[in-house]
Amino acid sequence: MEFGITFKGDISPKRTVELCKLAEQAGFTYAWFFDSHVLWRECYVTMAMCMEHTTNMRFGPCVTNPGVREWSVAGSLYATLQAQSGGRFDAGIGRGDSSRRVLGRKPLTVEYMAEFGDALKAMAKGEEVTYEWEGSETTVQIPWVEKYDLPVWYAAYGPKALGVAGQYGDGLIIQLADPWLVKWFSDQAIAAGQAAGKDMSNFRVMSAAPVWVGDMDTARTQTRWFPAMVGNHVADLVEKYGKTGASVPQRLTDYIEGRKGYDYRHHADKDADHLGFIKDDIVDSFGVLGSVETHVQKVRELESVGVTQFNVYLMCGDEERIVEEYGKSVLPEFKVMSDG
Repeated sequence: MEFGITFKGDISPKRTVELCKLAEQAGFTYAWFFDSHVLWRECYVTMAMCMEHTTNMRFGPCVTNPGVREWSVAGSLYATLQAQSGGRFDAGIGRGDSSRRVLGRKPLTVEYMAEFGDALKAMAKGEEVTYEWEGSETTVQIPWVEKYDLPVWYAAYGPKALGVAGQYGDGLIIQLADPWLVKWFSDQAIAAGQAAGKDMSNFRVMSAAPVWVGDMDTARTQTRWFPAMVGNHVADLVEKYGKTGASVPQRLTDYIEGRKGYDYRHHADKDADHLGFIKDDIVDSFGVLGSVETHVQKVRELESVGVTQFNVYLMCGDEERIVEEYGKSVLPEFKVMSDG
């Protein structure tokens, strides 16, 4: 089992560096960053700072998307960070949620997301890539790259995106810590890869969610924002596939019944005004909350359904304490993989 942390870009850069150093010492092997440049600071600048103060920790966006940066800019940026870190860079990709919606744009298609992932992998290897940008074809080959095999993870909930993750990705990102739902999603991605004839033995599955070690009332207050954020993606699925059926489990869709909108200016904000529809059982299910023993038990459940990385959304307060608690009491209970 790997363990990661994720920042959303509202903690000061120097404190973020210190948290990365603390997390690496505690045994965490990944530091991920939300890539939403309007809502929070540009993540790659802080990421580069953290790389200079760590030795083994891997870094990457969780997640970027195909529609914010011209593709050769993204390819050059990622190759630079790969070289600067000594090969410690992964890319998490999605269709584009907050970083596009806050600009009044919609997420991109699953097909476009897959093309972007393939283009990034090819550019990292120094290959010539042709893609469409602003209505015309662009061909680029970056001559100075170190011919790096860039690991690409896809964030997915819907059947098409899960299929892309399984067929083309090195890993799957699921923003949930509900073991039943995580298995429901990851099984689809793995089946899609197998159907395409792909060797899935090294395919990785990430469960990403907020955690809180402590009393449940405080835990729920600090993490209620998370199911509301996930609800954006669920609402998209319901709009496309309907509330019931094989594409969307009722266990996932029922909880957004009372959803009345979402203010992206308060995305992933624990004090937002759009959290009223979230009930306690959903908060408990989606995150990892309570005593140390409860955390160990739930991460074990996630591991048992195929999760290879548990990624702590480190944005609920008391970040140093959470990292230290996990390093002292949770990570030692698992065989931690030291390399990605």
